[in-house]
Amino acid sequence: MKFYLKTKDHSVSQEIFELHLDENLDMLVTQPQPENLNPYYDSSAYISHTDSNTSFVDKIYQSVKKINLKNKLKIVQNHTSGKKLLDVGAGTGDFLLVAKENGWIVNGVEPNLKANGKASEKGLHLKTVLEDFSNEKFDVITLWHVLEHVPNLTEQIKKLSNLLEEDGTLIIAVPNFKSFDALHYKNFWAAFDVPRHLWHFSKTSISKLFQKEDIQLLKTYPMVFDAFYVSLLSEKYKTGRQNFIAAFFIGLRSNIKAWRTNEYSSLIYVLEKAK
Repeated sequence: MKFYLKTKDHSVSQEIFELHLDENLDMLVTQPQPENLNPYYDSSAYISHTDSNTSFVDKIYQSVKKINLKNKLKIVQNHTSGKKLLDVGAGTGDFLLVAKENGWIVNGVEPNLKANGKASEKGLHLKTVLEDFSNEKFDVITLWHVLEHVPNLTEQIKKLSNLLEEDGTLIIAVPNFKSFDALHYKNFWAAFDVPRHLWHFSKTSISKLFQKEDIQLLKTYPMVFDAFYVSLLSEKYKTGRQNFIAAFFIGLRSNIKAWRTNEYSSLIYVLEKAK
């Protein structure tokens, strides 16, 4: 693997990490990868585990999340006729709640105990490990900004494949290190989020990784709001200030460029397991 850049954990530890390029997969790998990642999630700034809605940035995140939840469910419904759904890395359970309200049989995994407890308060009973579902099959499995967090990537992909029905659908959302905002902010790009993000994907890497399990990439969808939110955080990391105007224009420029290249700040990948 080839050295790509140095960056740091801007939100928790301030430690320095390196990103290395796997040229065969066209994927970046965080080095070193801590054996125990739990302390790196122990922060009120980690909003997907807390439902925080106090700061201005929190309020933007929560508002956009409500729109995204509906869009995510629409994508799921467009690509599967089944009704049994597993959400891996379910956080505080908001996507599962929306799916349940629309007639889905919902199941979820969330290892973070704080987030799992929040989901329980909403009436959802999430498992803490994927192995708890080893004897079940699902019509659709979703991972919304989760695959970049999982250790032992190849092993996890095999587990996901084993849980999918034949012709089952896998839907994955991850940041895209080839987006304009990533290339613009470089080591300050908030979506590198080391060391919590262990892997940094491109379209090529997603396709190649899942082909090994006979899971084929069918379609991608943009996550246009991510460019603005990530740029806002990146501006703060780069300058120490929330430069809303600068962040807006970088996010806008990223999305405009992506209309031609399809290299959005984050992408949703729809994959299907072969018969």
